[in-house]
Amino acid sequence: MNLASYTARRAALGLVQVLAVVTLVFLLVQALPGDAAVALAGDNPDPARIAQIRAAMGLDRPVLERFVEWLAGLPRLDFGVSLVSGRPVSEFLFGAIGPTAVLATLTLVLLLPISVMAGVLAALREGSLLDRALTSVSVALHSIPEFALAVVLIAVFGVQLAWLPPTAVGADLLSQPAVLVLPLVVLLARPICSISRLVRAGMVDALASDYVRHARRLGLGETRIRFAHALPNALAPAVQQVARTTDWLLGGVIVVEAVFVIPGLGTVLVDAVAGRDLPVVQGLAVVFAVSTVAVNLVADLVAFRLAPRTEVVA
Repeated sequence: MNLASYTARRAALGLVQVLAVVTLVFLLVQALPGDAAVALAGDNPDPARIAQIRAAMGLDRPVLERFVEWLAGLPRLDFGVSLVSGRPVSEFLFGAIGPTAVLATLTLVLLLPISVMAGVLAALREGSLLDRALTSVSVALHSIPEFALAVVLIAVFGVQLAWLPPTAVGADLLSQPAVLVLPLVVLLARPICSISRLVRAGMVDALASDYVRHARRLGLGETRIRFAHALPNALAPAVQQVARTTDWLLGGVIVVEAVFVIPGLGTVLVDAVAGRDLPVVQGLAVVFAVSTVAVNLVADLVAFRLAPRTEVVA
């Protein structure tokens, strides 16, 4: 199977997955207990006020009709209107996506080279003190939950030593990059551990493979063998882990933004859930679903390219 046909098949599967997730999100939100109109009407709601809110929210219409209308607006980025503020949901998303995108992008940009470098160094010095040290640190960091690590870092470096800002309250992320240091450390800690271990294992297997031994018999340079032949094959399983890490980032960013008070999508989601702002919750769920499918699609294509399949001809 060539790359073009594989891409088309995976893209079609991704579209089906997005439609399934979007449908499930809508149904789950509709199945939530309680009445949003009653919650928004206040402690002593007037029946006329409740009826007015239900009409404004469209809750007096059939569920299928509301679903079709909502689904038709998604390609235009029309996620509906916030029940709390009356603003379009897209304004919330576009206003908060900047900090989240900065955090996620910087995490991935730093994650890949650091993980690959650590994994390759450990593999090239298999069994050495460096290899054992990296393994010990990886296991220790991977066992610490994100929120616990964030609290410890804030207490030590933000409060006791006062080297870095403990939160992002009143700070501009672009003009004050020091605010991002502690959040990035929290987001990078666990993924670096898992990906570097995968790279190490893949590199060790690749260096012990038959094709590497054959390349050495041909007289190829050791540097070329390691980085042009062994490393691409060692990266194939790590690419899939990067995709899973990106999915994990969607949840990790929510925790980090809540702890460090960063005004991103995670903060918007927490506020929307607390305020029972269902259209905002639905819109964020769609964004997360599309991002997850897109990231996994790209990861599958990269893994396919790094480890191409061969057709067996009888």
